[in-house]
This record gives sequence, structure tokens and C-alpha cells, in this order.
Amino acid sequence: MRHFAKSAALGALALAAASPSALAQTLQATLFKSGFSQPVYLCSPPGDTTRQFVVEQGGKIRIIKNGTTLTTNFLNLGSAAGGGLGKISTGSERGLLGLAFHPNYAQNGYFYVNYTAATSGATVIARYQVSPTNADVASTTELVLLTIAQPFSNHNGGCIQFGLDGKLYIATGDGGSANDPNNAAQNTSSLLGKMLRLDINLPAPYIPADNPYVGAGAPLDEIWHIGLRNPFRFSFDRSTGDMYIGDVGQNAVEEIDFAPAGGSGRNYGWRCMEGNTSTGLSGCTPNSPALTAPLRDYTQASGGHCSAIGGYVYRGSTVCGLQGTYFYGDYCSSAIWSLRYVNGQVSSFTVRTTELEPAGTPTINSISSFGEDASGELYILDYSDGEIYRIDPAGGALDCNTNGVADGCDLQNGTSLDCNSNGIPDECDIAGGLPDCNANGRPDSCDIASGAPDVNGNGIPDSCECQGGTPPSTYCTAKMNSQFCVPAIGYQGTPSLSSAGPFRITATNLLNNKQGLVFYGFAQAAAPFQGGTLCVQGPVKRTPAANTGGSTTGNNCTGTFNYDFKALMTSGSDPLLQIVGQPVNAQIWSRDPADTYTTNLTDAVRFQICQ
Repeated sequence: MRHFAKSAALGALALAAASPSALAQTLQATLFKSGFSQPVYLCSPPGDTTRQFVVEQGGKIRIIKNGTTLTTNFLNLGSAAGGGLGKISTGSERGLLGLAFHPNYAQNGYFYVNYTAATSGATVIARYQVSPTNADVASTTELVLLTIAQPFSNHNGGCIQFGLDGKLYIATGDGGSANDPNNAAQNTSSLLGKMLRLDINLPAPYIPADNPYVGAGAPLDEIWHIGLRNPFRFSFDRSTGDMYIGDVGQNAVEEIDFAPAGGSGRNYGWRCMEGNTSTGLSGCTPNSPALTAPLRDYTQASGGHCSAIGGYVYRGSTVCGLQGTYFYGDYCSSAIWSLRYVNGQVSSFTVRTTELEPAGTPTINSISSFGEDASGELYILDYSDGEIYRIDPAGGALDCNTNGVADGCDLQNGTSLDCNSNGIPDECDIAGGLPDCNANGRPDSCDIASGAPDVNGNGIPDSCECQGGTPPSTYCTAKMNSQFCVPAIGYQGTPSLSSAGPFRITATNLLNNKQGLVFYGFAQAAAPFQGGTLCVQGPVKRTPAANTGGSTTGNNCTGTFNYDFKALMTSGSDPLLQIVGQPVNAQIWSRDPADTYTTNLTDAVRFQICQ
């Protein structure tokens, strides 16, 4: 970067080209971990979803494992006085700047670092290996792959990445000072101001045969692209292999450069071009067709910006709808943007600064890098505050069914359904206690809302209560008795021929110690009868009489009735009661001596005999 010591100059983001995003997904920055010293990078070994490795400029690589920052460093290249190996020089733009894990890290344990050497200030690309006895600690044995002399202390680049081709890519700055005084970026006899490419599976000097300048003499064989000023952070789209480069500008323009997967030999124009603007400096022909223009540039004056921080194309599963979206930012202004770049066209450009600013404190002050974990989730590193934030959907990332995909994404892509529109996948509602009596993967309430019958309104689909029939429900009007009580019919259980439990027809508010019985038939009615309503259509059948019980003295409404209709069904005395689907209507009649007709009638219950 240009100057790590710069304070964040937050200004209004007034990019004229900004347009509302075509994507409705709202985001938040969730504080993931804090307590780091000048963090400049975060990544994970391929396939390692439990750990994130954090690079501190002072020389330490630290591990966050299952959400906890380990107290023991993975590797410390910092000062010997601080317990390190004394490998690096720090200050300004120097230090430990890059980390990349070998694609086969799980098998060979190799990882690579980019640092400025303690004695010379040169850029060093070196290989280390994990300890054979402790996966959270590295061996201190070093193999240097490449050393590049640096004429000045700034513009060291620093990022290293493995492409999908398995090759190691190295971004180098132009050597420093200002305006590239040695014209290094355009000089193909210099490794400065370039994108380099090595095959670390070959013997030294690790030159791939398909590098664009392979051959005797200049240009140098390691070169993949030229014309870069200070590409502090670059990345590959893990899905397509396309390369995105954040190249820090001089005093006017910041830029994001692009190269398609496999594309080599590009010239991004520095020092004669700064973004899409001619600098007036020599070295190349401004706006020449031989130059590759940035996919996006922005002026420093447009919002207190100073250093483009290249990010990543999102390929995670937590934020649905944003796969294929590239995120990047600016160190000084802490601005964050996103866009899509497809077939040479930028779309869905979105200013993300406000929505990704954490509510309250802490805040994001100086973006030194974005990070990507093994699952493709993205992080924002705050250099000055030592904090790491994860980019999440607004409200946080929930994965109730633990399938590795955020609930919102499951719902959006149709993997899960949300029948009651509560934002929770149906299978999680069911696991949390919502009934699913028919095991169709939908809560019963949704089945009913979609039209499944529930004639008795008890929230259970009829098909579950009484397979092959309609479960019980009440209807009709009861007759008030001489004690001014209105009797009420009820039921317990289901009229099932196969279930073990009883099916009881009950009544309350009956006169005490009187005789009662059940009228039943096979259709409903509402006919005047003995001063009340006969709710059962004839021919009416009767069960044996029984006493209503209740208080042993006086006349009151403490009487009840409880008849096991299931016993009648299974007895065989009425063959119609053994037919699945047979409708039945029942009403309780009881004696009331003080009534004109000496009788009382409840309301009625209707049901179907079920399996």
C-alpha cells in the first residue's frame, strides 16, 4: 500500500458512476475477531473450514481455530527480541505481506510467504512447512524461492496467490519512491511492477514453460503481466480463475485491473497511465491499444480515497444472490464497493460502505485487506484497530439445518421451503417442534392453510386424525335444562377401528343423577323435538342408558356423561359402524323431570369411522 500510517479520511462517497444495485441482498459486517496487531491478510488452507490464518505486518502468522484465536503463533518471522526468527524488516510498507497455501497443503504441508528481508529490504518469496507433530505450528526451516532487490522502501506489492492452474502468482510493486523513477514497471528486464508466475513443483528457478516471455535474455521469464504500480492485493475468482488486481495509484487515480483465466502478457499502463488517465510520464504510449485499461477506476479526490484494496469474487454460501460479485475497497476512506464483471461489462455496481459499517462501535477505520476462507466467505481486515469482520447477510448468517448453506439461501434457491413465511426453513420448524403428523416435510399448519381439511379446527389435518374418514366436530344447538344450564357434548380420541385407544362421546352440564343415553344415526338433522332440536336424522338408534352421576343431593348441573362409542363400533352389533368412511351423527339425551317434556338434549357431534 502507499502509506499504512495514513489516517482514514472518511469522506462522502460521490462516485458519479454509482447506480443502485440490481441485487436486493442487504449485508452487514459482523465482528469476527479482534486483538490483532496490524493485520494485513487472512486466508485458509484449501478445504480447511475450521481455521483462518491471519498475517500481521510485524511478522506473525496467527490462527483462528473454530472461532478462537490460538495463543501460540503458527509462525513468527518478526524480531528475535519479540520471539521471532528475525527475518523481516518492518515499518512503512515493509514487513510480512503475503501468505499462500500450496493447493496440496493437506498432503505436503507447504505454504509460502512474501516478506521484506531484515538486512537488505529485498522482497523474499520463501517456502515453509507445517510441523509434522502439530498442525497449528510451522517448522522454522526456510527455502527461499525468489529474492528481488528493492531500490526504495515503499511499493513492495506483497500479495501471493495460487491460481486454479496450480501456479504461484506474485505481485510486485515498481520499486518505490514516486512516479517509478526507474521506469521499472515497463522494463521487462526488471521483476518490479509486475505480476510474476512460478511453478513451485519444478526445480529452481521454477519457470513454467507457458509463461509469455520464456526464452533467452530479456524479457525475464518469470513475468506474466507488466505495467503495475503497487498491486498490494489481488485474487482469483475460485470458480472461473479470472484475476482481479487492486493497483494503488500515485496521487490521483486508483484502479482495479482484470485478466481472464489463462490470459497473460498484459500491460496495465503504469507509469504512463494512472487508471484511465495519462500521467504525462514516459515509458509507454498513453491510451495505446497495447495497454489494458482497468475494469474500474476512481479518483482519490472523490471521497478521501488513497489506496485501492483489491478484494475477492464472492463464492460462498452464506450471502445468497451475490455469487459472482466482486468486493473491493479503499484503505484511507474505508469505502467498500461491489460489482459484477461479465463479458467485459461492469454491472450491479454498488456502494457498500454504509451497510457494511458496523452499528455503534467498533468501526472499520483502515481497510488493509479482504480475506477469503475455505468456504468462500469474505472478511474485512481493519489495520489500525486490529479487527476482522465477516461479510454476512443482514441479521446474521443462520444455518438451522446445518447443510453448510445459509437459511436465506436455502429458501431463495428452493433447496428449502418456508410455507409459513417466517424466514425459517420448514424442516427446521418441524425439528423445533411444529407438528408434521403426515411426515410430508411441511408443518401441519401449512397443510391446513393450503387446503387440507381440518373440520374440527384443532390444527391437525383430518388425514392424520382419522385416516379414511373425517375427524369429529360438533354442530347443532343444545336445549337449556330446567336448572338453566346448557349441556355440551364432547369427544375424546378418534373413531378409529384400528387404534388401541377408546373413542368417547361425553357431555357436561347435565342434571345430576339422571338417566342418559346416546342417540346416533347416519345423517345430521335439525328437527324440533321435545322442546329442543333433534340433531340426528332417523332412523335414530339408542345406546343403553347410564346414570349421569354428579352431586348426590339436590338438583344441579353437576351431571356428566361418558360413553365409549369405540366399544360399540368393535362389538359388531351394528355392522354399519365397522365400515371405514361411514358418517355418524350422535347426540346425548338425558332425563329432566322438571322440564315440560321431562327431557334434555345436548348439541351433536359428527364424525366418520376411520381406519
